[in-house]
Amino acid sequence: MKKIAIGIGAIVVLLIVAVVAAPFIIPADTIKAELLSQVKEATGREAKIDGDFKLSILPRVEFVAGKVSLANAPGGKARNMVSVDNLNIQVALFPLISGEVQIDAFVLEKPEINLEVDKSGKPNWVFGKVAKTSAKHQKKSSAAKRQAAKKEAGSDLGLSGLKLGDVRLVSGRVSYSDAKTGETHRLNDINLKISLPSLNDPMKAEGAITWNKEKIELLLGLSNPNGFLNGKKTNIETEISATPVKLSFKGTAARTTKIKAGGALDLDVPSIRKLAAWAGSPIKQPGDTFGPLKITGQVDVDGDKHSFRKASLSIDKIKGTGDFTYDGSGSKPDVTGKLALGILDLNPYLPPEAKPGTKGSSSSGGYSAAGPANTSGAAAGASGSKPAGSEWSDDPIDLSGLKAANAKLDLSVSGILVRKIKVGQSNVSVSLRNGVLVTDLTKMALYDGNGKAKLTANGAGRTPRVALTFDLTNFKAHPFMVDAMDFDRVEGTANATLAVTTQGGSQRQMISALNGSGNVKFLNGAIRGINLAAMIRNVASAFLDPDAKKTQKTDFAEMGGTYVIRRGILTNSDLSLKSPLLRLSGKGTVNMPNKTVNYRIEPKLVASTKGQGGTSSSPGISVPVIVSGPWSDISYKPDLAGAIGGLAKQPAKALESMKNLIPGISKGADGNKKDSGDSKPALPIPDAVKQLKGLFGQ
Repeated sequence: MKKIAIGIGAIVVLLIVAVVAAPFIIPADTIKAELLSQVKEATGREAKIDGDFKLSILPRVEFVAGKVSLANAPGGKARNMVSVDNLNIQVALFPLISGEVQIDAFVLEKPEINLEVDKSGKPNWVFGKVAKTSAKHQKKSSAAKRQAAKKEAGSDLGLSGLKLGDVRLVSGRVSYSDAKTGETHRLNDINLKISLPSLNDPMKAEGAITWNKEKIELLLGLSNPNGFLNGKKTNIETEISATPVKLSFKGTAARTTKIKAGGALDLDVPSIRKLAAWAGSPIKQPGDTFGPLKITGQVDVDGDKHSFRKASLSIDKIKGTGDFTYDGSGSKPDVTGKLALGILDLNPYLPPEAKPGTKGSSSSGGYSAAGPANTSGAAAGASGSKPAGSEWSDDPIDLSGLKAANAKLDLSVSGILVRKIKVGQSNVSVSLRNGVLVTDLTKMALYDGNGKAKLTANGAGRTPRVALTFDLTNFKAHPFMVDAMDFDRVEGTANATLAVTTQGGSQRQMISALNGSGNVKFLNGAIRGINLAAMIRNVASAFLDPDAKKTQKTDFAEMGGTYVIRRGILTNSDLSLKSPLLRLSGKGTVNMPNKTVNYRIEPKLVASTKGQGGTSSSPGISVPVIVSGPWSDISYKPDLAGAIGGLAKQPAKALESMKNLIPGISKGADGNKKDSGDSKPALPIPDAVKQLKGLFGQ
């Protein structure tokens, strides 16, 4: 037995001596040639070592080579796929014999990797041998693949004894180009250092790269790499820092069949606009928007699913808090969340308003004592080279971006600003599904009133479609209409409903395709710019006074009506105004594409002090008024022929209605009271009609 043991020992010693002596006995060029031959056999590519070459065993396994290269795929742009100026690998020998991998040094100096995809879509990093092997593996059943994945997830990949010493990558470069898509990327000045005393000790990797002329600093810390490889939760810390963006994460992570992580996330972007430009997707919209972005909160990652809890975010001046999730496992991203936002000012993100067109003009620049206007259609109302509707924009509206993701968000907003419209505290539900965006304002504070609204924007088809419904109650009409339409002629408390649909590729097309219906009622208000009661009493002064437009108004207790919209033309046939001693009825059109009004209203003085609740059919005397022109310069013209014609047909009835309205008609020409001592007898009917004609300037 002793002799056998001595014999075995002698054999082991001889083997060790042979291994140690081999590098000294076998010429280095022979070893290099065999090594390069094996690389070519494995990859099908030519490999070269044009610099120094050194291989030794003791006191460690050491491999040193200079000017190392691996040829690119045939037809590739770059000569080599991989090249390294200097390669130095040192592995401790005796730990390796016992099954431990102790890498004393692994240094790559000036490595350059060129990744290319040809026009057929084939990448240059797929080698002939690897492709054949992959084809064989593809025949495995899916069950076998899942089993292999589970086994791998629960193992340390045979690296339980791994120890790293000097592991560095110095001044590296990586390029990527796709001849099929034209996409190119390049990473320069890659420097990386990894510290890992053992798999059970903390690992630290730090370095920097340069991309698009910006230096990016990287840091990764893992408290227990061995636990991470075996699917256990491990403390992790990561930082990515560059001038355009800073991202940090501190929490735990585990490696299973998919990455699971949870912890505190902090994202800080000084300028979204500069970040987008750096990333190669510049934001073309002008203005000072898309500035600072900051997101903090607790993030959980489970494969393709991410969730944020207690999130705080700010974009420009918009700030909010809440919870939301992101699911990237489907065919498109899916976002859900519940957020509370402060003031949501959308104006900076809206396209600039179109420049005002040429103003319309009437014959007298406002009021006119001319005869009745043409009421057979929408008023032209504008002069000059541009139509009154030239303010509508022809810029293309593209809603196809709505198909990029799905979302379901519940928002509470302390205020919303859209153009000049100011909305108070509101609750908004937003749903985006397959290109259809539904925004449902379930609660809306609007100009001291309340309301509900639903807006649907459909970008699923080739032509954008929009539908809008709203129900508004008890809101202040004047500030709302000024902000919404630059229309300042109506005061009062209003209630309104609307349901419209439209479609088109621009704002002008959408306005011209509006269809729908609605109603509106104003209470305890006034019509600015005209005093209808005074007009009936003194037509000449009412219409010829140049300051009347600024100073006069018609008070009312109730005004309203219903309307329908067809192809952008609003038609109303039941306009009604009620006020003590005054009634008004009207009908006409509002041409929204041309921004013109064409209305005929019929104010009537009545012997009734009832306002709200009064009837429109009370007897009285009326002077029809034509309201027409562009929105920016509406004119009021009396229909005198119609007024006098009506009086002449029923003079007795007209005089009876005006007994208490216009002195002198029934009590004497001088207007003295009936019981005065020098009163004159009432005028005969024909003379009274003549006096009425004089009243109207005829």
